[in-house]
Amino acid sequence: MHSPPLAGGTAGPAALRPLLDVVLDALHQGAKTRGGPLPPGGPEAVARRVHDAAHDILPTHGTGAQEALTTLVRALAEGAADPAEPHCAAHLHTPPLALATAADLAASALNPSLDSWDQAPAASALEALLTRTLGQEIWPHGDALITTGGTESNQLALLLAREHHGPVQVVCGAHTHHSIHRAAWLLGLPEPVVVPAPTGTTDLAALDDALTDLHHPLLVVATAGTTDTGAIDPLPAIADLCATHHAPLHVDAAYGGPLLFSDRHRHRLAGIERAHTVTLDLHKLGWQPVAAGLLAVADPHHLNPLGHTADYLNADDDTDAGLPDLLGRSLRTTRRPDVLKIAVTLRALGRDGLAHLIDHVHTHARELAQLIDQHHKLELYEHPALTTVLFRPRDATDDTVAHIRRTLLTNGTAVLGRARADGRLWLKATLLNPHLTPHDLHTLLETTLSTSTEGTPR
Repeated sequence: MHSPPLAGGTAGPAALRPLLDVVLDALHQGAKTRGGPLPPGGPEAVARRVHDAAHDILPTHGTGAQEALTTLVRALAEGAADPAEPHCAAHLHTPPLALATAADLAASALNPSLDSWDQAPAASALEALLTRTLGQEIWPHGDALITTGGTESNQLALLLAREHHGPVQVVCGAHTHHSIHRAAWLLGLPEPVVVPAPTGTTDLAALDDALTDLHHPLLVVATAGTTDTGAIDPLPAIADLCATHHAPLHVDAAYGGPLLFSDRHRHRLAGIERAHTVTLDLHKLGWQPVAAGLLAVADPHHLNPLGHTADYLNADDDTDAGLPDLLGRSLRTTRRPDVLKIAVTLRALGRDGLAHLIDHVHTHARELAQLIDQHHKLELYEHPALTTVLFRPRDATDDTVAHIRRTLLTNGTAVLGRARADGRLWLKATLLNPHLTPHDLHTLLETTLSTSTEGTPR
């Protein structure tokens, strides 16, 4: 039996080329068979179809590359929740750009691991360039680490605060992402003190009272783009309170951070430069394949506590001789070069190209909100802060709203999220697809309304 070909080296591209044709055909056929944003039938039907296609996952004798790729890629595509479909709009789950996906293929083929320079010479240099560039979008001398997403970035922010200030007491709004609470638990920190967010953003008077009453060390967490409504905290006012009470500030801008690239929207992040650390996430409003998170820091020396030595990766004499030390750039050891797809996207689109995409999806959100506001059978929660729109049929109960959403999912006709606001349950549309049309927005609402008349839960 011959060994299968490898992806790297001079022979790798020739080996990949025919396989890519197989993969692309399978992706096309799977999406065509699915015929919508989600496979119909619900979890049991999807699991049955996957099992039927892939039941013999480890045969005695292999089926060959073409059959395995065709069968499994097609099954995955047929059973996908495809964020490129206009009615797939539940989550901060972006349709990735084709160019970023192509770059990700190159990263997989070369397979650098960013835990030592001798495994990733060019990738480590590219990462250093890109992280400085993005850190300096916020601060003159900023830096950043590449992470797996907002959760890891928030955990690192709390870890760095703990290492610099001691066992910090985290203070955050009721709307703060759940990863902050989980990070405090993982790090052995006190349970975060939660202040009210009655309008969807942190109550400033309550924050002032909490900071007055609590003992140091403290860490305030603000949010620039909540997962439920997209709300952005009043960052300048929160930064003022942090300065008054001598508390460092972390801003979770996993959702809203890319507004930095848009001249039209950047002002909405005013005050973010007064934070000590900022979470960014480019597999949301950056159209990257998962994962593409970052933790940005105002002072690169703030990262020193992450320093770590393993003799086989960053021996002192190698570091003294000039080999870059990469272990302090992450808590992970093996780490893929997510930098490549991000760098390709930034270079290909430029600031104005990114701004165009960001501005475009914000326009879609405003258009959808206007359609809802003008529809006599629908109720709008509020006009969107970012690209998240909450709505519900007028006079519907919470049970009915939940039933509508699950029916849409089971039918495979639309993927909408759910959010609780103002004491009620709402359908959530998170618009991240820059190719949406006015027709797509109209049909999304009409599909939802027609589903609401199919029957209510017993």
